[in-house]
Amino acid sequence: MTTDAPLSLHVPEPAVRPGGTPDFSNVKIPKAGAVPRPNIDVDPESIRDLAFSIIRVLNRNGEAVGPWAGLLSDEELVEGMRHMMTLRTFDARMLIAQRQGKTSFYMQHLGEEAISCAFRRALSRGDMNFPTYRQAGLLIADGYPMVDMMCQIYSNARDPLKGRQLPVMYSSKEHGFFTISGNLATQYIQAVGWAMASAIRRDTKIAAAWIGDGSTAESDFHAALVFASTYKAPVVLNIVNNQWAISTFQGIARGGSGTFAARGLGFGIPSLRVDGNDYLAVYAVAKWAIERARRNLGPTLVEYVTYRAGAHSTSDDPSAYRPKTESDAWPLGDPIMRLKNHLIVRGVWSEERHKQAEAEILDTVIAAQKEAESYGTLHAGGKPSARDMFDGVYAEMPPHLRRQRQQAGV
Repeated sequence: MTTDAPLSLHVPEPAVRPGGTPDFSNVKIPKAGAVPRPNIDVDPESIRDLAFSIIRVLNRNGEAVGPWAGLLSDEELVEGMRHMMTLRTFDARMLIAQRQGKTSFYMQHLGEEAISCAFRRALSRGDMNFPTYRQAGLLIADGYPMVDMMCQIYSNARDPLKGRQLPVMYSSKEHGFFTISGNLATQYIQAVGWAMASAIRRDTKIAAAWIGDGSTAESDFHAALVFASTYKAPVVLNIVNNQWAISTFQGIARGGSGTFAARGLGFGIPSLRVDGNDYLAVYAVAKWAIERARRNLGPTLVEYVTYRAGAHSTSDDPSAYRPKTESDAWPLGDPIMRLKNHLIVRGVWSEERHKQAEAEILDTVIAAQKEAESYGTLHAGGKPSARDMFDGVYAEMPPHLRRQRQQAGV
């Protein structure tokens, strides 16, 4: 008579804990230019392997190589460099402002700047992003005023959202930036619905859904894939895999699929992985996926392989769950340094010009910050009026809100 062995439960663990040596041996990185660029109307089944590889354009020497290269001019790349540098400088100043008590909360993009900045360039006016809190580059790269962003962070009298949102949760219809939701994953399926509505109206505008690796464990992620694949919605389904959720490594949410992109395969959605720290590769893949959506070829799922170099937010201490030197060991490098090296190789940039650009951008950001702070900060200066909370809720204010406003004396 045999006795069955007791059941056991598998709990994924990160390769290294604080105090250990960083280990990214599990990140298989193909040579730049090695991954083919399929036709726009390719059959998803024939490119299944792209869900397990990584599309790269920039090689270790700073050269752009392979079939995904050559889509941007030198002038466009220089502009992209300045967008990323502006976002990084903006982050640094707002992080300091939070530490000074001028705002309650902030979230950096350190190491992820290429993803949102390059993706924005591939979109057209009127397309709509449904972002998370780490895609401010979509606004920076589209010329949204930094003063308005800062006023919203400070919740001051000039806050364009009138104090109705948390800091960093921006909103701008004009710039194709749907109001950010603090409830994770909810907007993924909203993006698919918006795209379906655009198709029903016979419009030409597409949607872009954004989600982090940890949030793909939410049910809304899977529901979005069902609707997108069933109705061939004109949407790009973006997953930013920065290796860590708040304090949980990617293996918890990824499960046994091997990659996040692989999840799209079961829905018949073409799925690709791209080097998220390679500005040129991000743009090329974004342009490919956006063109598919615009040509009524349905959704594309894109996983951006990157690394969150900073804390999850100003409320987080990453040294509690990962080695302090882990960001230095990230094998795909820094997006700004990689584009900088490429531009130097191209002969259109230099160390001196880079330092000059840093100084110019810092001056611009500081000037915007001074103006924003002149309207108030979290604990000083002007605040949104309490009256504002009653406006913009209904087209015509109902009697019960009028009574509440009168009772409040505003």
